[in-house]
Amino acid sequence: MKKAKMIFLIVLDSFGVGAEPDAELYGDTGTSTIRSCFETGMLNVPNMTALGLFNIDEVCLDRTCEAPEGIYGRLREASAGKDTTTGHWEIAGIISEKPMPTFPDGFPDALIKDFEKAVGRMVLCNKPYSGTKVIADYGREHIETGALIVYTSADSVFQIAAHKDIVPVETLYDYCKTARAMLTGEYAVGRVIARPFEGEYPYVRTSERHDFSLEPPKDTMLDILSAGGRDVIAVGKIYDIFAGRGMTEFVRTNGNTDGMEKTIAYADRDFNGLCFTNLVDFDMIYGHRRDPIGYTNALNEFDRQLGELYKKLGDDDIVIITADHGCDPKAHGTDHTREYVPMLAYGKGIPHGIPLGTRNSFSDLGATVCELLGADAGSISGTSFAELF
Repeated sequence: MKKAKMIFLIVLDSFGVGAEPDAELYGDTGTSTIRSCFETGMLNVPNMTALGLFNIDEVCLDRTCEAPEGIYGRLREASAGKDTTTGHWEIAGIISEKPMPTFPDGFPDALIKDFEKAVGRMVLCNKPYSGTKVIADYGREHIETGALIVYTSADSVFQIAAHKDIVPVETLYDYCKTARAMLTGEYAVGRVIARPFEGEYPYVRTSERHDFSLEPPKDTMLDILSAGGRDVIAVGKIYDIFAGRGMTEFVRTNGNTDGMEKTIAYADRDFNGLCFTNLVDFDMIYGHRRDPIGYTNALNEFDRQLGELYKKLGDDDIVIITADHGCDPKAHGTDHTREYVPMLAYGKGIPHGIPLGTRNSFSDLGATVCELLGADAGSISGTSFAELF
């Protein structure tokens, strides 16, 4: 087994590779994010293809590689649910036996009244809504009254939108912190999200989104690595998803391309440990908005940048590509989809063409990363497959 110096773990947020056996329970029978992108006829991902992306169990698309260069396979989600927080926590070693609460009819009136009293502003909407449509429909009333636009989605989220001229961004963050403190017990949503917007109608959301997440209930891969003296660098949404826990350094990003540019820049650094990157545009911009062409183009651009990252790798470095759930851009509705996720690994010193098959938990990946970096995975869930490296 190879010991690694630097591991780049990149989450293509929502890039599922086919419906899980229990997808019917979630209304997701037959979904496949990768298939929907492939069917556009525009998918051009030579680097991931060479790693074995199309050789993964049951992907069944006509682009397999005869001699894959990576370790390739798929991971099944053991947790209940299909949201971002649950998926990332499972990658890092926590299996969630209960799904995080969702509010398809909006939040209870009593909770909203308590929130209004706490922040000194009224609330508009309080329904599941598209983030772009909600500011179009409620933005003018918000500006006229100063009331906050509170909405949710199919995810476990409490979102607050406000125009920057009405509610300064830092004040909006404070309101989110207030909501986060209130949302406990049966109301403990995975994330409270600040959604600033600006300009005249039609309003536009800014890049100052900020997520206030639940803290993981126990130590994760990140805590174990950082406590053991390894570097844990978080790129993009990772900081928010883990509530800042277990990180030695973090950097925010402005989209997928910027996220990969920052990841590539870290490859020039001499660190020892993990660089954990989330690329959220796949999910937020293309998956939820059911845009298969946009999703496909984003995959093509990622694959191009993946080639740039390869050039920076040392002999003891490894790149691992995975996802946290699916979000099939051709599925009905706007929700995530219950899918397997890919596991593609590459490094100059690791064996080529090793099929991983199907693993029964995302958390096997967290256990593997810990072992490759010489850390005892301790109490985190998951069975390592580091012996394949």
